[in-house]
Amino acid sequence: MPATFAGRCLGRLLPPLLLLLCISFSGGSPAGKDPVMTTQDASQSQANSLTKMQVGLNESSGPDLTTQNLKKPSKEHQSNGSFLQFEILLPGPSGTLLETNISLANASTVELSCKLDPNSYLKNPQVTWKRGNETISHTSKTENSWSIKLVIVDSSKMGSYSCILKGVEEISATFNLHVPKIEAREKPIITYEKDTAVMVCKSDSTPMTWTWYMMRGSKPVIINESLWTDKYLISRLSANVTRLRILKLTKEDAGVYWCEAVFELGKSEGKMELKVLSIMAPLKPFIAIVAEVIILVTTIILYELYSKRKGKCTGGKACDQTEKLKSREGSSASHRRI
Repeated sequence: MPATFAGRCLGRLLPPLLLLLCISFSGGSPAGKDPVMTTQDASQSQANSLTKMQVGLNESSGPDLTTQNLKKPSKEHQSNGSFLQFEILLPGPSGTLLETNISLANASTVELSCKLDPNSYLKNPQVTWKRGNETISHTSKTENSWSIKLVIVDSSKMGSYSCILKGVEEISATFNLHVPKIEAREKPIITYEKDTAVMVCKSDSTPMTWTWYMMRGSKPVIINESLWTDKYLISRLSANVTRLRILKLTKEDAGVYWCEAVFELGKSEGKMELKVLSIMAPLKPFIAIVAEVIILVTTIILYELYSKRKGKCTGGKACDQTEKLKSREGSSASHRRI
């Protein structure tokens, strides 16, 4: 009886034990837990993830951006994406020159537009765009507006662009594209020997580099403060301001100096003139005044002496006779002594 009971119990417990062993060896897991991933499954899952990532890139950014197929963007696409629009309304006030100056430091896309006033007497004009003397085509047109779009990545596309409207008469407008101008002192800098001269250049935009020059004879010379540490000091007060200090001035330091700013689209410069005077120069006006005073005082003294001498005589003849008598008396006295 016990053996039979043991056999029955073992027969009932054996299927659940075999089931648990099969689950353990086959990688299964109880409910509520994630299954264990084999190495093959992990590689396949990673490959699927990479495929999905590439598909996502293709859908969002166009062609496949693999290392082999990656192309360097053209110069036009290297622009920072800044888009600028400028417009001139035609016609302007009678007798005025329609012109606007546009300062560009970095690569940009620029749209220039000439818009005709709807109330203008000029109807259906013939429109021409020119760069200098070269005729170019406009890129967009509306009922009363004509535009050109320029992708400017270097100095080759800088310059003047004009729109010309021809009808019963001809009217035009001009856009001048240039690099930022440099603010520098226009009047000469006047200082004295052994003094210090200070020159400052400013710009509305931030240049990539600043360089100072001076004219020696007929040749420009770069001012390198590392070579003349005791003579020139160059400091960048801010990103768009530079300063040059010239120490222990002599007359040989007089001349023309200028700063050069380098932008992405070109160069710009500001010139200044330095005049060095001798230490005696401030005394010259004082010496001139003293000389005038001496001459004036001397003239007054001589006039007073002459007036006193003239006042002693009542008449010209009486003074002459008196002088003659004095001279005779003097001569007779000399004869007696002899």
